Amino acid sequence: MSEINFKKIDWLSVMILSLLILIGLINIYSSTHTNLIDNIFSLKYPFGKQCLFVFVSILLFFLVQTLPFKIFEKFSSIAYVLSILSLIGLFVFGKSISGTTAWYQIFGFGIQPSEFAKPITALALAKYLSELNVSIKTFKTQFYSFLIILIPIILIVLQPDPGTTLIFLSFFLVFYKIGLPSIYLNLFIGLIGLFFLTILFNKQIIIIYIFSLSLLLISYMKRKKKSIKKIIMYSFVFSAFTLSVDFIFNNIFEQHHRDRFNIVMGIKQDNRGIGYNTNQSRIAFASGGFFGEGFLEGSQTKGSFVPEQHTDYIFSTVGEEWGFLGASIVILLFSYLMIRISKRAELQRNLFSKIFAYSTVTILFSHFFINVGMVLGLVPTIGIPLPFLSYGGSSLLGFVLLFSIYIKLDSQRSSKW
Repeated sequence: MSEINFKKIDWLSVMILSLLILIGLINIYSSTHTNLIDNIFSLKYPFGKQCLFVFVSILLFFLVQTLPFKIFEKFSSIAYVLSILSLIGLFVFGKSISGTTAWYQIFGFGIQPSEFAKPITALALAKYLSELNVSIKTFKTQFYSFLIILIPIILIVLQPDPGTTLIFLSFFLVFYKIGLPSIYLNLFIGLIGLFFLTILFNKQIIIIYIFSLSLLLISYMKRKKKSIKKIIMYSFVFSAFTLSVDFIFNNIFEQHHRDRFNIVMGIKQDNRGIGYNTNQSRIAFASGGFFGEGFLEGSQTKGSFVPEQHTDYIFSTVGEEWGFLGASIVILLFSYLMIRISKRAELQRNLFSKIFAYSTVTILFSHFFINVGMVLGLVPTIGIPLPFLSYGGSSLLGFVLLFSIYIKLDSQRSSKW
């Protein structure tokens, strides 16, 4: 253990985090409250449980600050192995909820190991890449870096938990930030775009368009052999992926996932079935207006019309009761926090700390973007909590662990911002 250097802690970021957690508590209470005021702190109710999780989070934050700086590098590999074992153990000892085996049931509380796997995987990546101190442009470095995130991805896909899988895929943004060749990001973005286009349009038309565009580009680059080779490679990869989309969509995705994609893309309407959550969330947001309906006054919230409103759809409560103004404040708080972490990451001289800081902002951004987009009906409903606001012990503790380690590593840098 070491003494906490309170002067070097980024207290502004800590204050923003605390404010977000407080906003979360207020809206969890609003979306789950009963008339039994004397029992609001009872562990029988979500609000009481979340208060307990917040208390544990405070202890966790200060515990992490007392740990020596080097301990995170030294034990990150061991923590990673234990994290992988905890994911494997779910298939034997895990509890299934709504068809997903992602929790251990311990003393009446559900523990979701994938939430803790995010910061631990970030530590493992930071250790591997910082110890090599070489560019991620070499094939060997790329292979082992991809493997570090691929192992938890496979185990989480098998649960199945597609939402958390997407968060782990976002680590590719970290790779790109530290020097991964742009070809990977181009492929990643291109394949995502093709996935949606192939669902919307005939795949034969998409392939014809790919080859037509490739021939057009080649005609403009007759003297650039390297560029021509890349174009040919892209065209064959994109065409092969287009042919595989039907199999992926119809055999790997489950029916409720397919339905949600179809609703978001406007292929079909189902406001009473699979699209009910999103539709009710939109209604709640629209009813809030600019200033909102007021605390405990939201008609959709009071009527419990939005399912899972205290977890994945907590942002709809913010929109209804606090209006556009309240929702904007939450968005601004998240945006400033992520920008601040990014800026401070740039100033890090220690490569391990820099990579972990990039991972922190990437995980936060992915959760924030997908959750808000999901609530507004811009992306399919895939079960992604809003960091620090959504109800859930594993989610809150996982994010606080991530943030606490970032704060500890950040406090060790010598430059100021």
